[in-house]
Amino acid sequence: MTKTALVWNERYMWHNTGNAAGIMPCGIDVEPYQHVENPDTKRRIKNLLDATGLAKALVDIADRPATDEEILRVHTGEYLARLNALNASGGDAGMFTPMGRGSLDIARLAAGGVLALVDAVIDGEVNNGYALVRPPGHHAVADQGMGFCLLCNGAIAGRHALERRGLSRIAYVDWDVHHGNGTQEAFWRDPRALTISVHQDRCFPPDSGDMKDIGAGDGEGFNLNLPLPAGCGVGAYLALFQRVVVPALEAYRPELIIVPCGFDAGVYDPLGRQMMTSAGYAELTRMIMAAADRLCNGRLVLCHEGGYNASTVPYHGLAVIETLSGVDSGMADPFAAIHAAIPGQALQPHQGAVIDSAEALLQQLRTAW
Repeated sequence: MTKTALVWNERYMWHNTGNAAGIMPCGIDVEPYQHVENPDTKRRIKNLLDATGLAKALVDIADRPATDEEILRVHTGEYLARLNALNASGGDAGMFTPMGRGSLDIARLAAGGVLALVDAVIDGEVNNGYALVRPPGHHAVADQGMGFCLLCNGAIAGRHALERRGLSRIAYVDWDVHHGNGTQEAFWRDPRALTISVHQDRCFPPDSGDMKDIGAGDGEGFNLNLPLPAGCGVGAYLALFQRVVVPALEAYRPELIIVPCGFDAGVYDPLGRQMMTSAGYAELTRMIMAAADRLCNGRLVLCHEGGYNASTVPYHGLAVIETLSGVDSGMADPFAAIHAAIPGQALQPHQGAVIDSAEALLQQLRTAW
């Protein structure tokens, strides 16, 4: 029987991003409202897991604060010192990255939650797991926060797996709608990690995530950016995973797969323009699980990233965690029929042309693996 873990701490929800109008700081020309990266979507995933009883079927993994040593494998000492200084009162950690009093303490717990889950999977305590953490991580680069992310949670956990747990090859499959630029930077010159990012082309950051960016030095060829045009539905995502993502994993043969899991490619998300559904996310999860079973004894870690529609995101999360655990909660997504009927869910010709290019690039890169 599959053992699936959940990492959760109510304190993740206490990270305070302050008032804003979406991502825009409030002021004389912007009426105060709620920052788009607020606790609602994450807490409502946990609420739905509790309400359906699915949480009881999951193995609880306790988090712990990430240490300076663990953080400094990815981030600079100067940046960590700046976060420590801001931790007492809050402030601006970087591009679109507000933090409140104690936010670094919470970010340490979030990064430590992913670390604890990686350890549990490597040790065989569980087969796979979901770290429902906050603040998110995959945009944070070595010397600054970015896109709501203070610490690059998944990259910190990956470095730990490579440098303290004896693994030699890991892979990332980031399906957040935004480019996983922080993870890319962390392993840009490191062939021990295959970094795959499936994202909406030029969404955020607007100047990163091009298909031509494949790494450098010893890491050249081990970074695979897969930018999809806006308006992609389930058909495009499934085709891309079938033709490019899964074959890339099979060619690289990692010992652990980490999925920075954002649900902002979902229908109705305010920060993306894609049309993924709960059923689509469940199918992507099945495909990655099958690859993990074939390649790395099922070792699979998902860490939560974006997703900003508090009504729909919980059902995406439920579908993924049901698939990971093999447990049917009995709760159907009430939005499913509406989302499936939206025109354009099937693969479109212009989307297929992008996937053709990605498939051709993979054929070039995999010869070096």
